[in-house]
Amino acid sequence: MPPVDPYNSIENIYTPRQRHVLLIASLVGLVTLMLFGLAHYLTAFLAAGILFVVFRPLWVALVHKRRWNRRLVTVGILVLTVVVLVIPFYALSSLLIDRLVAYARQPERILDVLHKLEQATGFKITSQDNVRQLLQQGAGQVSRWLPTLASSALNFLVVVGLMLFTMYYMFVQETYFLLGLRRYMPFRSETMNELGESLKNNVNANVLGQVLVALVQGILTGLTLLLFGVPDPLFWGVVAFFMAFLPVLGTPLVWGPAALYQFSQGETGRAIGILLVGLIVIINVDNLLRILLAKRMGDIHPLVTLVGLVLGVEIFGIIGLVVGPLLVSYFLVLMEVFRRENRAAQKKKNRLPPGTEAPGVG
Repeated sequence: MPPVDPYNSIENIYTPRQRHVLLIASLVGLVTLMLFGLAHYLTAFLAAGILFVVFRPLWVALVHKRRWNRRLVTVGILVLTVVVLVIPFYALSSLLIDRLVAYARQPERILDVLHKLEQATGFKITSQDNVRQLLQQGAGQVSRWLPTLASSALNFLVVVGLMLFTMYYMFVQETYFLLGLRRYMPFRSETMNELGESLKNNVNANVLGQVLVALVQGILTGLTLLLFGVPDPLFWGVVAFFMAFLPVLGTPLVWGPAALYQFSQGETGRAIGILLVGLIVIINVDNLLRILLAKRMGDIHPLVTLVGLVLGVEIFGIIGLVVGPLLVSYFLVLMEVFRRENRAAQKKKNRLPPGTEAPGVG
């Protein structure tokens, strides 16, 4: 006869419902604690999930359709990520930050341009102290949004390593990962499908589509400034690449001041040329690309993108360019699910006989 555990006979003070509530509270508390501990490296896991969505069509085509070795395909995707995405992105961000820091430490060139503009227009634009303060704040803010290898080599290596490590297991154990999402996410199958479609649309629109648009806009802006003799066209082309992620504003924040610079130097013809190319070519190419890509890669409302960018970049840094609009889209999807299920519950309640209650809509 097996020994009797005396502790099993002790009466528990909680009801089954209380135990259920406390179990959920414990899970939420543990998840919150883990997220707090991983806060500095959360961007690595978010980036891994986004790149999983980006590269999954390629993965499906090679592994599921052509039956290639999944480990070799995964390693190839990781190498492609490093060569095509990680190295160029950090090179561009390092160039941008280094040049902004240089302008912040030596703002004489910008102050000279402002003085000439004030003399040409007769308007007082701003004081020297305000310009220096704005440059210093801008350099500090961009440095926070765009971490570089020079600013924190160890943090950079850890984030990239975690991202690649997570991507490896997401692809190699793809079936278990997707089944786990279905099993442990607290949503119905229809809601999961809507969230998955929203994720796909956001990644397509804000990664593939936006990067392509930003690349074309940056190249066009850089070439325009080079053609009309603006100093540092490569640097300002990089700035235009990052600014192009902002809907509506975008590259006009680069070629507009460039036209003012040429005007301050007495080059009125070149200033007018920059404005004409910007208004006729760059803006129309931007609009045309966005319309074409919206039909093929997911149509996200500009207001969702703008609010998401402001929210996401402030919380997550550069990865917030994708995560921010995704959060806003998920909020809208869940609100629609809430509205639909409440309406279904109300219809079910109206069909019940008097004196009975409608079951909960889980």
